[in-house]
Amino acid sequence: MEYDNTNRGVLFRNESANEENKQPYMTGKLNVSGKDLQVAAWMQESKGGKKFLSLKVQEPQPQEVKATNDSNTSTTDDIPF
Repeated sequence: MEYDNTNRGVLFRNESANEENKQPYMTGKLNVSGKDLQVAAWMQESKGGKKFLSLKVQEPQPQEVKATNDSNTSTTDDIPF
């Protein structure tokens, strides 16, 4: 039997996060009514000194694919002599 992740989510601690690089403290995935979303959370502190997580939810971003530059590749056919 397959597990139903509908209306559930998960967050994982971002080990490289720190205040200087402004990366989220935690990142993960969330499913809302069958739609998959990305979640990011930042550790914040209120004016009263209470710690809390500030969340950002967005549609999944496409993975960046490194483009290859065919003009930089050379073969023996490119040698003029």
